[in-house]
Amino acid sequence: MERTSNGGMLYHEVQESNLCAVHCVNTVLQGPFFSEFDLAAVAADLDGKERQVMLEGAAVGGFAPGDFLAEESHNVSLGGDFSIQVLQKALEVWDLQVIPLNCPDAEPAQIDPELESAFICHLHDHWFCIRKVNGEWYNFDSLLAAPQHLSKFYLSAFLDSLKGSGWSIFIVKGNFPQECPMSSSSEASNSFGQWLSPEDAERIIKSTSSSVRGSSARNNRSNDNVDQQRPNQALSREEVQAFSEMEDDDLKAAIAASLLDASAAGANLGDMGTSQKETEKEK
Repeated sequence: MERTSNGGMLYHEVQESNLCAVHCVNTVLQGPFFSEFDLAAVAADLDGKERQVMLEGAAVGGFAPGDFLAEESHNVSLGGDFSIQVLQKALEVWDLQVIPLNCPDAEPAQIDPELESAFICHLHDHWFCIRKVNGEWYNFDSLLAAPQHLSKFYLSAFLDSLKGSGWSIFIVKGNFPQECPMSSSSEASNSFGQWLSPEDAERIIKSTSSSVRGSSARNNRSNDNVDQQRPNQALSREEVQAFSEMEDDDLKAAIAASLLDASAAGANLGDMGTSQKETEKEK
């Protein structure tokens, strides 16, 4: 059930480095609930549990524990791209479920997506959220300068267009946070999040679209339809990357440290398994 009001304000995060998964989770929750370090910790925890399962299976299958310890993380890359499992675990903290739209349980949403409250979309290394706030649907793609309003009629067509382009779509179900205090403190905000009224969001989208059209006309006069070819995205990924800092040393260091901790934990488990085998042989 979608209940978020926040005084009619919309919470949006603009793309920072490769943190689209963080932006996606926070716009689903409509507030700055998670940081990149929080998701990195979730990924490291998942990696540790997966390695433990593989190590336990290694004893049964006759594999060496070291065969699994060298495996890279399946839940986060050093560039900051998180897996769907990480997003699912993060949202589970708020008693929310993430369900693939193409599964049998999601048939009602396939027929009438308007009855849902939020969708998560993924293609290659990009995540974004489509969310209903105060009865209205918005595209909270972090590549957009502001949330883009979607009419109820267009919602279904937009989802169909994404599916046709190869996007994976998930439904988010459960009891969403009712309110997120719009605090300026560092504990409740971040440098890439902002609260916008629907009117301000519409003004920013129109202004950004106009700027893109003007720039396209100046730089490529032979193609007057550049902006029309991408009506659902105010800025292309290349344009966003050109205007944002794509290197985040703190993020990479934190992820690397998390993965190192998980590997060390796995190595300890591997040593324990080896010692246990040697003990059994002596017997």
